Amino acid sequence: MKINFRRDLRGMAVAILMLAASAIAGKAQIVMNQIGFYPQGKKVAVVINGALNRDFRLLDASTKQIFYEGKLSEPIQSTNSSLVTRIADFSPFVTPGSYIIAAGMFETPAFKIERNVLHDVAVASLKGFYYQRVSMPLEEKYAGKWARPAGHPDDAVLVHPSAATKRRPAGTIISAPGGWYDAGDYNKYIVNSGITMGTLLSAYEDFPQYYERLDIAIPETGNGAPDLLNEIAYNLRWMLAMQDPGDGGVYNKLTNASFDGMTARPGETKEPRYVVQKGTAATLDFAAVTAQAARVYGTYPQVYRGLADSCLKAARRAWDWAQKFPDMAYDQGAMNRTHKPEISTGGYGDRSFNDEWFWAAAELYLTTGDAKYAKTITANISKSPQLPSWNNVYMLGLYSLLRKQSPSFAEQLKPTLLTMANELADAVGTSAFGVAMGRSRNDFIWGSSSVAANQGILLINAYLQTRDSKYLTAAAGNADYLLGRNATGYCFLTGFGHRPVRNIHHRPSASDGIDDPVPGLLSGGPNFTAQRSDRQYYEFVEPETTFADVVGSYASNEIAINWNAPAVYLFNAVEACR
Repeated sequence: MKINFRRDLRGMAVAILMLAASAIAGKAQIVMNQIGFYPQGKKVAVVINGALNRDFRLLDASTKQIFYEGKLSEPIQSTNSSLVTRIADFSPFVTPGSYIIAAGMFETPAFKIERNVLHDVAVASLKGFYYQRVSMPLEEKYAGKWARPAGHPDDAVLVHPSAATKRRPAGTIISAPGGWYDAGDYNKYIVNSGITMGTLLSAYEDFPQYYERLDIAIPETGNGAPDLLNEIAYNLRWMLAMQDPGDGGVYNKLTNASFDGMTARPGETKEPRYVVQKGTAATLDFAAVTAQAARVYGTYPQVYRGLADSCLKAARRAWDWAQKFPDMAYDQGAMNRTHKPEISTGGYGDRSFNDEWFWAAAELYLTTGDAKYAKTITANISKSPQLPSWNNVYMLGLYSLLRKQSPSFAEQLKPTLLTMANELADAVGTSAFGVAMGRSRNDFIWGSSSVAANQGILLINAYLQTRDSKYLTAAAGNADYLLGRNATGYCFLTGFGHRPVRNIHHRPSASDGIDDPVPGLLSGGPNFTAQRSDRQYYEFVEPETTFADVVGSYASNEIAINWNAPAVYLFNAVEACR
């Protein structure tokens, strides 16, 4: 018997790396989309600690009959942790059914291969917004065991001294009910509603026929309009109430002076609520949302009587206010030095407004055709755009201009989109998890799940522009990431998967006495800065593993509407395109 010592030593070294990786990954051994796969789609599982395994098998979940056998990939060292992985690709297998993957001593729980496999996930992510509604009771008929009394009424809100005008002096009582709780707290923020609403309205504009067929069981279901638009309208009407009728400016937020405690239930707290200082970012985000909403809701004039007209009027007034105050930053620290009570809730402060000018101008131009907005678009075109975030909304304008095939701008902006999309699609081939997410540690920031979802949106937009399937496949891969094919082994959408997040930083879930969290909410995900942000214990502290499923981990396990919105877009887009 001939012994190849060099080969065997190399194998032992790989085995040691794999065992070390296993310790880092904790319970995760085979990670994958815990829901399942489309028959004709890409099907991938990732084996961690697979050094001694060369083969994998696809088995019937009930009978354990082998239906497919394949070879694992060569070991892949992750660039974002010590994990070393092997990829099991069983894409050629297309027969619907319930299956498990086995590799060595490890087996997965059962998953499905079927048409519309992400339908329930897609519906739940959208219905997650219903559970965030303020000022109305959630009835058992629609909310199940998460039914609750109405949240904050917000019909007697005080004008904070920072927002005072002659017509509305400090202490003036106004009414601004409705809308969505922003995140795990009980406040409402225009800037964060901006990107959220723009993303959801864009989902409708990209897939209107799909959403016309999608019911999610909310009070408005069956009123003659898509439930996506019904849900958006609930927040839209709150946003309209946040515009000062005197001058057209928009308040930054509606908030308590400080955060409520984690045990507070919606509407039980009696602390005063305030509308706080106007700002350029909030006002331009509002202008963009209401301009886009004007053209969307105009297609359902009988259901939403007068709403489109109100939105367009509000958008124009907000634009005019921003022309007068083009660089009014929301600086909470400076505000608190001169105005009382001090406000310590989320600031969403932004000091750069080129992206907001671009987005607002794009939506107003597309809705009105007025050339004056085109000039602002041209003046603010970016040479190095970034994925959308609450403080960088440029790409929302780019998506809209490409969607509507604006003759003046589409051909100029399309190469930018495709360059970004190609970088993401190309990253899949070298990823330890076979996904676009995680090209660098900077993907694993606060709200990293939304990074994955927004990458997916960019890829879907590239697919819609080109019909090149590589973009759709890469986008679906990022959906797989969110649903379990990641270094933590968690499904980041509450209520789904065999290892779902359960202890989200979310006051309604923490205070309702129900073990299961509110379903359909997207956890923030790994955040390499989390440990120094919220002082929680993190068992694993590398960029793609710094995550803790504990209530106190607001830096990795909070939810937020601006994270759920891109998940809604991505899950439903994948469903619509399959």
